[in-house]
Amino acid sequence: MNLDYPDGATPIDPNEIEGLRLAHISTRAELDRWEQDNITAGEAWAFARKQKDILSDGFMRRLHKRMFGTVWRWAGQFRTSDKNIGGTWWKIPTELKNLCDDVAIWIETGSYPPDEIAARFHHRLVAIHLFPNGNGRHARTMTDLLLVQRLGRPRFTWGSGNLVDSGACRRQYIDALRSADRYDYQPLMDFVRT
Repeated sequence: MNLDYPDGATPIDPNEIEGLRLAHISTRAELDRWEQDNITAGEAWAFARKQKDILSDGFMRRLHKRMFGTVWRWAGQFRTSDKNIGGTWWKIPTELKNLCDDVAIWIETGSYPPDEIAARFHHRLVAIHLFPNGNGRHARTMTDLLLVQRLGRPRFTWGSGNLVDSGACRRQYIDALRSADRYDYQPLMDFVRT
């Protein structure tokens, strides 16, 4: 399998590649196409009705499985190896619970404006890096669900470009996430509504 990763993408480990359900896939472009079909179905499921428990690990795993389950056997399962991003894999449940608790408090107390709550949520969810693959796409969908279903705001536009392939839009997105790593959220706030 020839997987050319764009800048900022997390390489898939050989043991994770064994979880591919579609043996005919041999390139990143083919994988992206099959994943996109599954993602579209997963997003349709998620937005079809108001979800009661979006700020929970159970819902996040269900959504990932809906978004990637026809492509990957391990869809919906937290990663069990360390990656080029994210902390130690075994800390994922604790870090995710802390994030969900923080977001619930931010919403309840109005700690930040709604778009900033969503941007901060997105940044931390990407940084935790729950799954072996699909974390950015999953985190963007989760963020949009939070915006629409909990914050009463429209979905982000995410730079209005392609974030999967290498290019200027993806570069701007990665740079904005890296600025947020340094507690400068303004580039991410600017990016998500352009």
